[in-house]
Amino acid sequence: MKIHQITFSPTGGTRRVCEYICEGIDARPLVTDLCVKQGQIRVPDIHEEDLVIIAMPVFAGRVPALAVERFKHIQSNHARCVVVAVYGNRAYDDALLEMQDVATEMGFRLIAAVSAVAEHSIARVYAAGRPDAEDRKELAAFGAAIINKLEDTDTYMPLSLPGNRPYRAGNTGPFPTADERCTDCGTCQELCPADAIPADNLRSVNKEACISCMRCLSVCPTKARNIGHVEMMVTEKLKTLCATRKSNELFFKRKK
Repeated sequence: MKIHQITFSPTGGTRRVCEYICEGIDARPLVTDLCVKQGQIRVPDIHEEDLVIIAMPVFAGRVPALAVERFKHIQSNHARCVVVAVYGNRAYDDALLEMQDVATEMGFRLIAAVSAVAEHSIARVYAAGRPDAEDRKELAAFGAAIINKLEDTDTYMPLSLPGNRPYRAGNTGPFPTADERCTDCGTCQELCPADAIPADNLRSVNKEACISCMRCLSVCPTKARNIGHVEMMVTEKLKTLCATRKSNELFFKRKK
């Protein structure tokens, strides 16, 4: 059995959550990064006896459509799967349910699901520094529990996860641009997974392509890329919803 770690992690939090879960599984995973340019994706070779951990961030209660589209190009070969939705301490809404539906439709045998908290990608004062040491310990324990439950997975009922169908409407924005601190180094354009930054106008953004993942903000060496006053507006709007520390959750199948 091989362990596959498949992530779409624009700002790094989702990747760390997945890594911490894999620590508890105590095996070196084969890593597939979906948060790169389309031509750079290396599709994994998955077999039926393998275990796949797929982690995606939550944007406004949904998982990014671009991440789902790329995930769907992977052949499941009826492998066992754990879906992980990572959110910024507000709520994950329909994201975990959506991931379950996508994975099941692809032919994966879903055995568990995890919701986890990471630093908010826009209002970074919320869940700042998460996943932290406490999260790491808890997520590793989730991984250990998952590996211990692998036997007899076919005798379990389908997972019952929070969320609603139809899913809530997705949305895009804000759209980051660069200010006078920009040195035209091209790092943002090189690392944008959606190819939303024109090579001939690095300080701008193609709003039709941008998925508002904030990857460009996280990699800009001069902190030139930003969303201006919108960051303050979002921070204020989420003040009540994000005031308390949210917990990570592990969902298992129930026996028939």
